[in-house]
Amino acid sequence: MKINSKHIAGLFLLLGLTTSCKDELAKVNQNQNEAETPQPAYLLTSTIKTTTDSYWGISNNLASSLLFVQHWARIQYTDPDRYIFTNNDFNEGWSTWYSKSISQLKIIQKLAENTGNDNYKGVAIVLQSWVFSLLTDAYGEIPYTEAGNIDVYLTPHYDTQEKVYTGVLNDLKSAQALLNPNGKNIEGDIIYNGSIAQWKRFTNALRLRIALRIADRLPNLSKTTLQEIAAEGSGYLTSNADNAQLIYRDAPYRNPVSASFEAREDYRVSKTIVDKLRSLNDPRLGIYADTTTTSTPEKYIGVPNGLTASDASNLGFARTSRPGIYFRDPHAPAVILSFSETLFSLSEAVGRGFITGDAADYYQKAIRASLEQYNISNDQIVSYLSQTAIKFDSNRYKKSIGEQKWIALYGQGLEAFAEWRRLDYPQLTPAKAGALNGKIPLRFLYPGTEQSLNGTSYKEAIARQGSNTLLTKLWFDVE
Repeated sequence: MKINSKHIAGLFLLLGLTTSCKDELAKVNQNQNEAETPQPAYLLTSTIKTTTDSYWGISNNLASSLLFVQHWARIQYTDPDRYIFTNNDFNEGWSTWYSKSISQLKIIQKLAENTGNDNYKGVAIVLQSWVFSLLTDAYGEIPYTEAGNIDVYLTPHYDTQEKVYTGVLNDLKSAQALLNPNGKNIEGDIIYNGSIAQWKRFTNALRLRIALRIADRLPNLSKTTLQEIAAEGSGYLTSNADNAQLIYRDAPYRNPVSASFEAREDYRVSKTIVDKLRSLNDPRLGIYADTTTTSTPEKYIGVPNGLTASDASNLGFARTSRPGIYFRDPHAPAVILSFSETLFSLSEAVGRGFITGDAADYYQKAIRASLEQYNISNDQIVSYLSQTAIKFDSNRYKKSIGEQKWIALYGQGLEAFAEWRRLDYPQLTPAKAGALNGKIPLRFLYPGTEQSLNGTSYKEAIARQGSNTLLTKLWFDVE
């Protein structure tokens, strides 16, 4: 769906309204010509747009997680592709998601309580849960229970991943109970246009995702969560029409991937995924990659991850493939959670014995959903699914699901990064000239500002979790 102009109109005004640290400072900066209480519709639009831009943008996606999972590669300024980072390189997501996303979502919840609109509150809790999951997936231990209330907790405590994930599952359960298709309407919803039935299905799909994230640690809780979802009755995403995504519109509200390519030529498709798609005769190759500008026999040429600047330069811009125009289009969707992902997750849930069903059937339907997401023809889908290399192996379900889910999550760097760590597939070769002694990053670095402004809590977190390095394994990443 397209963004509603009347809600976007107040976007830039609202981005700065919720970041003041103290009441007195807020009073000094208050514009006496404006309403003192922001409207939930405008805040909801603002928060979705701000959060999704950060999630889909350069720091958290293009210049980090998409490189780690080898969907994309760098063709110039290759340090990020060689895992050369400082802790300042991972500040953007942390800063945006706490100071803007979480802060604004807390305000929406308070406004909803004041007006008795449970649907606004439920949607805000769902989005808040998604943001907390992004943070803990990427960094590990994070402020959760004390986050978003700076007047009380100026230096918030870090919670363990176990506490964050279990807390988020409880939050989503509460949100599901609040959401009522027959309740009050909401406005400013640029994901589902106010469809509470779709929000309820998305809520369950997000619960499914997180239940599997902790499945190697807390399998009983994972299974119980899926039983609760079944009992609740709203179901999961039912088609690609239910995909949780933000479809961008014209500048300046365009897809951040498009904005990046308008100004620079830093990225190409990774050789890893190009070679994989070619080996499977995968019809998504022409969607995920552009043909080379200079005519080549291969048509699609990926760049090996982790080249030195000189080696990357020698390959040349014209003889390597940019990410496909589908992803570079100003109106391209930023996908938060897809129907395909949900089906892969259900296949895995059957494989783990959490639910009953046909794991192979869910797996095939997941692949089909991904192909249909890009309007691949039915004949091509049938041909693709008939290949021996695509068949589901119930004895190695993590490999079957992990490899195909990695393909389906193309462009969703943060989720692909989390699932690669959790499922351990596909088996990737580290950056050619990487700086981590033949290893791939396993997390983001805490921002340097945390060390200086929240030092005590930061030190307690790394004492439990491990040093603030790219190679510290997180709690959910068992193997």
